[in-house]
Amino acid sequence: MPPIALYRRVLLKLSGEALMGDRGYGLDPGAVERMAREILAVHDMSVQVCIVVGGGNMFRGASDSALGIERVTADHIGMLATVINALALQSALESVGLQTRVQSAIPIDTVCEPYIRRRAERHIEKGRVVVFAAGTGSPFFTTDTAAALRAVEMGCDAILKATKVDGVYSDDPVRVSDAIHYERLSYVDVLSRDLKVMDAAAVSLARENGIPIVVFSIRKGGAFVDVVTGRGKFTVIAAPEAKSA
Repeated sequence: MPPIALYRRVLLKLSGEALMGDRGYGLDPGAVERMAREILAVHDMSVQVCIVVGGGNMFRGASDSALGIERVTADHIGMLATVINALALQSALESVGLQTRVQSAIPIDTVCEPYIRRRAERHIEKGRVVVFAAGTGSPFFTTDTAAALRAVEMGCDAILKATKVDGVYSDDPVRVSDAIHYERLSYVDVLSRDLKVMDAAAVSLARENGIPIVVFSIRKGGAFVDVVTGRGKFTVIAAPEAKSA
């Protein structure tokens, strides 16, 4: 019996770094194509998918590369980097047969649609994948916050945050061999312990709207399908489970 999806509609938060593969910068066509096939496999399970993509493989407004650039301008450059990634991902998704629309929070009408909630909702209902670019459209807000915001607006069942590691750990598992992997955390745990999962604004927004955040590694083939069906290794961030009487 094939695995059953746990969710009807999900928002995939995809970092820019996931699209650069083993390169130190930019886009790796192979990594982008692999990502497209991961998304196709989930879409084929009748799961509605929308995506928020980051831009860290191109430019990060709060990074050393932005030193000397005024913060608002640096953040706008970062937003444009996410549009580049979104268009590349759209091309890869359409090459594997998925109808895709890119919507940007900064209007760039010649290359993609402006973000309009009702139009995005309609695209998703028609089975299209929608890639949200340019973050929230405002400086000082990360793409994590944009992911939480779009997940709320689209009525998503979960935010699936694809990272380099398979969940949340007590310390950096790359540096600390005995770091503890958490299977489940509450929103308050993440905020009070200052665990570097998503920024506080994103976690708080997810908490207020009861949307779980699932952190998993996108590096393993089939990881997206696994997390949607509740298999594999990941961390769920949600409200504390009610204790039985």
